[in-house]
Amino acid sequence: MHSTSFPLTDIDHTHQYTLVRWIFLRMLGAIYLFAFASLLFQMIGLVGEQGILPAQSYLDLVYKYKHTESFALLPTLCWWLGASNEMIQACLIAGCLFSVMLILDLFPSISALMLWVLYLSMVNIGRTFLAYQWDNLLLEVGLLAIFLAPLHALPKYKRTLPSNVILWLLRWLLFRLYFFSGVVKLQSGDKAWQDFTALLYHFETQPLPTWTSWWMHQLPEILLRVGTLSMFIVELIIPLLIFTPQKIRKWAFFPMASLQVLIMLTGNYGFFNLLSFALCLLLLDDDTIIRYFPQKLSTHLPRFTGTQEALWRAPIIYMLAVIVITVSGYKTLSRFVPSSQLPPIARYVDQKTRPFRSINRYGLFAIMTKTRPEIIIEGSQDTKTWKAYTFRWKPGSLSSKPRFLTPHMPRLDWQMWFASLGTIKRNRWMLNFMRQLQKGNRDVLALLSKNPFPKHPPKYLRATVYRYTFTKLSGHTPAHLWWTRTYKRNYLPFPWLVAHNPSSQRPQQKSGR
Repeated sequence: MHSTSFPLTDIDHTHQYTLVRWIFLRMLGAIYLFAFASLLFQMIGLVGEQGILPAQSYLDLVYKYKHTESFALLPTLCWWLGASNEMIQACLIAGCLFSVMLILDLFPSISALMLWVLYLSMVNIGRTFLAYQWDNLLLEVGLLAIFLAPLHALPKYKRTLPSNVILWLLRWLLFRLYFFSGVVKLQSGDKAWQDFTALLYHFETQPLPTWTSWWMHQLPEILLRVGTLSMFIVELIIPLLIFTPQKIRKWAFFPMASLQVLIMLTGNYGFFNLLSFALCLLLLDDDTIIRYFPQKLSTHLPRFTGTQEALWRAPIIYMLAVIVITVSGYKTLSRFVPSSQLPPIARYVDQKTRPFRSINRYGLFAIMTKTRPEIIIEGSQDTKTWKAYTFRWKPGSLSSKPRFLTPHMPRLDWQMWFASLGTIKRNRWMLNFMRQLQKGNRDVLALLSKNPFPKHPPKYLRATVYRYTFTKLSGHTPAHLWWTRTYKRNYLPFPWLVAHNPSSQRPQQKSGR
């Protein structure tokens, strides 16, 4: 299937990627939908008017000190629309609607543009709660998708062929995502990665385990070491195939995509693995997908005929490519040499584009967490009887079965994992969270599974850190328990929040809470 040559679009006529693009954009639309829908039930409690970190107060502060540079430092529609509860929810609902439009192939390029603008607006007011690498990844993929998406208004089989430039920018992103996730592990000097023991800890200590994580943790050490070695092969060696001809490149799809599937089956990382899997699809071409797609389903796949790309779009794509290569190249090289030794122009472009969070540095789990601290928050009316607040997803009750929640991303539960690894000085948002619990704030309490004080908020609060460990497959531990725990330390030793020092009355380890 060939079309008329069109030099400015840099179209690859040897292999066709129109069907690949069609599937990729449908997946991206679904991922955007998951992301916006997930936030729809969280943003008010997190950054609403009475949330943990109110967005409007943050915007007012930025405007006060950086009046003329406000938008450049923090690009968001909320500068004009405001950050009221109603406006935040309106933006999230709009995000859901444009996601459906992208899935249905309605005004795909415009829909992709609006999705990127809306998600950027939410990310930049979300602060701590939307500061994850996968939020940046979605923005970077979303920006490139604006120019990958065709310009038509309604679904049709005759469309412009995707630009090879954009396809390669997305593959370059996929390479950076995988390869540098492996590089940071080696650069960190963490012995758990060097001696291939990381998976001995990972399943137990990851932020939100699943019940399958418990079973994986029980595997023999030799299998977990082999698994760690295999992960390095997929992250450091297989990605090099991305830069080979298509007939070789397609063989990188299976190991790279399989890694994402395995992570999804053993952990909860929101939409991250789905988005990474979608990027892996760009390693294939149309013929490969049709050949290996189940025959009964392949007959229902759309058959596209390609036409020329619009002339005016090509210069924009090339300008975007120059910016992406400049900034991503700068971020890549700065891992190995001091940034002061790199071209000043690259550093300048990086600084100007950084607030848009759409050209990023990647690298996950550089240091393997070897123990699992958990913060248990309790309230009391009399300092004698303490009742624990129950979170929706993070471990609390020893008998509560870890659950699957992908593609939902519970931001508060995730942030509690990070908070448990540090101190209150590095997690000041926890003080606001505790204040809202003392006030009985409904928006914040809606983020939790159970409020132990439905009538009146507690007079006293305390936060205690325990070390959680998975129970063993065999032994003396009762079969219905998934976790055991031991007291570690107090998290909030402040007298105005804590009625007394809980170390003098440590909660019982077998309380099951």
